[in-house]
Amino acid sequence: MDAMTKMWLSIAAILVMGLSVFLITFARTKTKGFLRGILSLIAFIIMLAGFLTGLVSIT
Repeated sequence: MDAMTKMWLSIAAILVMGLSVFLITFARTKTKGFLRGILSLIAFIIMLAGFLTGLVSIT
């Protein structure tokens, strides 16, 4: 994989993880109950995708 592709994957991973942090913060401060659980689960899945993207950009 060339250097530019690795750079773009790294940037995408950072942005996706930032989105998941924003989502989990929103879920824990502004929501309650079932919606909070759903948003937290979605944030976890998004963070996992960001982690995997970052891992691919390293190798």
